[in-house]
Amino acid sequence: MAETITYLESLQRALTQVLDEDPTTFIMGEDIGAYGGAFKLTDGFLQKYGENRIIDSPIVETGLVGAAIGAGMAGLKPIVEMQFIDFISCTFNQLTNFAATCHFRWGQNVPIVVRGPSGGGVHAGPFHSQMVESFFLNTPGIKIVVPATVSDVHGMLLGAVADPNPVLFLEQKGLYRTLKEEVDGPPEAVPPGVARIHRSGEKISVITWGAMLHRCSAAAEKAQNDWGISCEILDLRSLCPLDLDAIYETVRKTGKVLVIHEDNLTGGAGSEIAARIGEHCFEDLDAPVRRIAAMDVPIPYAASLEDASLPDENRILEEIRQLSAW
Repeated sequence: MAETITYLESLQRALTQVLDEDPTTFIMGEDIGAYGGAFKLTDGFLQKYGENRIIDSPIVETGLVGAAIGAGMAGLKPIVEMQFIDFISCTFNQLTNFAATCHFRWGQNVPIVVRGPSGGGVHAGPFHSQMVESFFLNTPGIKIVVPATVSDVHGMLLGAVADPNPVLFLEQKGLYRTLKEEVDGPPEAVPPGVARIHRSGEKISVITWGAMLHRCSAAAEKAQNDWGISCEILDLRSLCPLDLDAIYETVRKTGKVLVIHEDNLTGGAGSEIAARIGEHCFEDLDAPVRRIAAMDVPIPYAASLEDASLPDENRILEEIRQLSAW
């Protein structure tokens, strides 16, 4: 029977499903057991699954990922929660120098999922608001996914857990309790590397992922209603691997491209996407590829400054108008 649930509730159901279906899965993280997690995502999990599968850890991200790598190599399927994804920087060596290279170096799978609350929208300042995908995009061997919808956060977690090698799973904490959708039973698993057309259109291709999908949707709706500009929105869902076929298909359809993301502009994933489009679809373009991203500043604490630093609906709408007139 169909029911309306939040992004956070959908993620809870996904974690419950993988724990119920596969006894080799377990979750490690700070305060995830007795306290139920910083966002109460794992509330009740300790009582249901026990301390061998819901493991409260000290504040030691390096130890979490190191232990998960060993457990994965021993045949288990660890899911590591970063209390805030910003702290994944502490684990950079384990992830990039070791976990990401194991399969290449000697055929050893490392089936770990490192997940956590990402991005802004809750005015939590520079240590609790980052999007970290660009830190890892240059590391072969790590897959990176960013679910933007209630159904995707469930299906994509199933796909991440099923993957035999490291997956970085970026959850948008600004959507945890604000985004609601009607669902009818559990979705199918979505493996990394599969994009989805969120909105069909003819004039401009808007390529985005994560929470920006919803700001782009609102802007596209207004552009259609006010100016008759038809925008196609491609939700990448996965940044590594990229669904290049889906990207090129929408570019060739419209000839005009706007890439939008929440991470900083300089060195963000949008740079790579724009470069790929320029290299492979140059003759299909009717205008330069344009990008919208966060300012190149640490995320401010003040609500007004955070809002100003991130792409908003009005800025997206203005870029759509300018690109349409090119």
